[in-house]
Amino acid sequence: MSVRPPSLFSNRQEQSLNVLDYELLAEKAAALGRAGERVGEALARLGAHSGDAEARRVLVKAAADAVYGYFVQRELCGYRRHDDAIRHYGIPREVLARLGAA
Repeated sequence: MSVRPPSLFSNRQEQSLNVLDYELLAEKAAALGRAGERVGEALARLGAHSGDAEARRVLVKAAADAVYGYFVQRELCGYRRHDDAIRHYGIPREVLARLGAA
């Protein structure tokens, strides 16, 4: 059985690694939030579009790129299933089909 000493008695290297781990987790969370904002903005632009098919195709591609980046960031944070994110953002099937997920 292994027992870790309380942080008061741990060496400096362990403390610095804990600080580094904390910083990395904070940056992952912030990056996930930024990626989520990009998805929301891209989907809002797509939802507000009422023009021609070519412009819609460009918006679908932009939304698919944003969703792809978001999914990658989620996986880096340890989230493997994206069903809840798809429901939360209301990602349309045409965007998911562009990712090969439909």
